[in-house]
Amino acid sequence: MSDAPHLIYQVTDSVACIVINREAQRNALSPEAIDLFHDCLDAAEKDAAVRCVMIKGAGTRAFCTGADLGAAMKAAGDALPAALSYARLLNRIYAFSKPTVAMVQGYCLAGGMGLMLACDMVLADEKSRFGTPEVNVGLFPMMIGALIFRNVPRKKAMEMILTGRMIEADEALSMGLVTAVHPSEKLPEETVALLTLLAGKSPIGLRLGKEAFSAVETLPFDKAVDHLAEALTRVIGTRDAAEGIQAFREKRAPEFTGT
Repeated sequence: MSDAPHLIYQVTDSVACIVINREAQRNALSPEAIDLFHDCLDAAEKDAAVRCVMIKGAGTRAFCTGADLGAAMKAAGDALPAALSYARLLNRIYAFSKPTVAMVQGYCLAGGMGLMLACDMVLADEKSRFGTPEVNVGLFPMMIGALIFRNVPRKKAMEMILTGRMIEADEALSMGLVTAVHPSEKLPEETVALLTLLAGKSPIGLRLGKEAFSAVETLPFDKAVDHLAEALTRVIGTRDAAEGIQAFREKRAPEFTGT
């Protein structure tokens, strides 16, 4: 049995990288990995040097293939705590205060789809495969359904969920499951370029913006625009906004401090 950590966390050039480190298990999520995810997100949130977060799987065979079914079956008599822990993780990523990017190589299935869809953006290679195969073993993609229906039209979502069929990268892109698809050899380079771009934006502007968009997601239109108007005044009042406007006038790159 390997003593390797189920998750690896490292920070490079303002980017926190979280790697699901179970390559032999196609990066299936163990209860330990889910607990470690929360710890990693805590570290990324508290670290002012971290401007954005990237999630990936170890190796190139899989991003994440969902729950470790062996561990899940052992806990089947009391599955609710594990389900709630995973649900809390999806909530945490979905509403995270800093931009989140998933880099998908290989299979992204079941609970792995939840991790991916909870991120703000997803870059995948052309060999990636996506799906919700739970129906094939008598289960159903419960918690991730909330994310699927926020990204995919209902008819396509139900086709994927009810048939359990595998979806190729190009179809995933057309459905809205991913942001972009790149050749395998270019994916790491494209991901670094996106993360570098995000890391150069105002941290407080992105945080206030993400919080505002999350708050209005289920509000009626009139209440949503009123809330966003108030949020805009908070962003305008930041030092970063003043710096950004001044830099624009002076035709130079802004120096954002996150205040």
